[in-house]
Parts: sequence; C-alpha cells; structure tokens
Amino acid sequence: MKSLVITGLLASASIAAAQTPTVPPSLAAAPPPAVAAPVVAQPIPPVTSHTMPRRHVLPSPAELRVRAANRVATLEPAAAGYLGAVQVYPFSEGAIYRVLTAPGQVTDIALQPGEVLGAVAAGDTVRWVIGDTTSGSGEGKRTHVLVKPFSAGLVTNIIITTDKRTYHLALSSAGRSAMVALSWTYPQDQLIALKAAEDRARATQPVATGLSVDQLHFDYVISGDRPAWRPLRAFDDGRQTFIEFPPSLGTGEAPPLFLVDAKGTAQLVNYRVQGRYYVVDRLFETAELRLGLKRQDIVRITRGGQVDRRGRGS
Repeated sequence: MKSLVITGLLASASIAAAQTPTVPPSLAAAPPPAVAAPVVAQPIPPVTSHTMPRRHVLPSPAELRVRAANRVATLEPAAAGYLGAVQVYPFSEGAIYRVLTAPGQVTDIALQPGEVLGAVAAGDTVRWVIGDTTSGSGEGKRTHVLVKPFSAGLVTNIIITTDKRTYHLALSSAGRSAMVALSWTYPQDQLIALKAAEDRARATQPVATGLSVDQLHFDYVISGDRPAWRPLRAFDDGRQTFIEFPPSLGTGEAPPLFLVDAKGTAQLVNYRVQGRYYVVDRLFETAELRLGLKRQDIVRITRGGQVDRRGRGS
C-alpha cells in the first residue's frame, strides 16, 4: 500500500514538470531593461527680432500748414462769452468752434431762430449720439442739434449746414465737465439789419427842407427809352434839381447822370442819392441817364418844356 502512494506522488510530479514551460537560456540570462533618466526642461531662448526699429516720420509741410490753420481758426470757450450756462460765440465764416462734452450729459447746439437745418455730418457716428429737435413756432422756431459721447477721451468733428450758413465744430469728451449749451451772435446779419433800418429812415426823410411850393419849377420833360428805372418827374427850386425815381430804383443798378451841352457832348455830373431821388446842386438845361453797354437805355431830361426830337421816343 505504501508503495502505491509513493508511486502516485512520483507520477504527479512528472506530469507537473511536463506542463511547466521551459525558459530559453538567452532570456533567462538577459539583464532587466534599463530605466531612462528623467528629461530636464530647458529654458526656451527668447526670439529676437532682427527688424529695424520704426523711425519717427516727421509731418509734411502741408500737414503742418493744416494744423496751424486749424489751430488759429479754433475758438475756445471764454468766460466773457457765457450768458448764464450758454456759451455764445460770434459767428464767423470758416471758424471752428470748440465744444466740450461728457458721457451721460447732453450738450445743446442752438442755431439761429428761423434757420432751417440742412444736414449734420459727424466724423465718428459710432461712439457719439447725435440728434436734432426744434423749439418754438413761426418766425421764432429754432433748431437744436444734441450731442452726447459714450465715454471720455473721445474726439471728433461735426459739420452743420443750414439754409443760411455752415457751422464747423470740434467735439471732445471729458470725464465730468460738459457745456450745457452754445449758440451764436451774427454780426454780419446785424450790420445788414442796421443798414436796412438806416435806408428806411433815410427814405422817410424829406428830400429837402425849407422848400415852398411856389418856389418849385416842374417844367421838365422826360423822354427817350422806358426802362424800369425811368424817372417819374424832375423839378428844381431855383438852386438845386431833383429827379424822382420809382421805388424799384433800389432793387437794381442805378443809372449815372450826364449833362449834355448844346453841341451834344455828355459830361458826368456830381449828384447824391437821397432815398429815390437824385439831387443835383445846380440847374441844367439837358441831362441824360444812361445804363448798359452794347445796348444802352437812354432817358433824356429837358428843362423848359423843350423836347429833343433826336431822342428814341417820348
């Protein structure tokens, strides 16, 4: 029995040995693989540019002239120009008006009453809010251009055209301070209005003082062409001669006055214009009013009722 157990153990050992894989000698003798050393990161050298540094380009003479002209033409806000919170500029053709604005605040640009807005053009329409509105009615109706920047530090310009004039404005935005409003005075319009008032006052004045009706002589005959300025009558007071024209004389070119002697020679005479009268500080027998170049209009004034039959009509 004991021999059977030993025999079975030997047989099992033989079977286990047969099932174990045989390791080739070459593999059994090979050393373990070497472990690679850790890679140390090396600093990357900075990339150097071999391009030449940009040179500062000086402005051209034309650009310098433009800068100088703009600088001279720009009018800045002045303490003496404020009327309340409104900066009042004197309008001048070709001037540039400085406008200071601020984000969150609207600046009012008020045009002349009765002025009709044409267009508003801005250099920067993305970072600026620009609109227009009106106030009043009738002859006092007034246009207002409203501007507001989105942020501080902005610069642009706007051009406003109307039926009377063109405005050039330079806009800049500050942090807090802004002009509430600005408007203009118009010296040229005031001069025109003053001259018109003087002309109306002069027209209402008597052509002469101290005249008596019985001293006036109306024996003058007007003959010749019939232009729009043809005189209505002529008369004298024994010392001066007065030639009365229609009211349309002031709307066109006034004809010069010539004295004509017995030989038919014409000579320019001194006279003054008072309203719609020519006043000549002397008496004359014959005079002519002439106007035109190629085809002259000639109106003859004859004293004493003697009509010159050589005229071109009566």
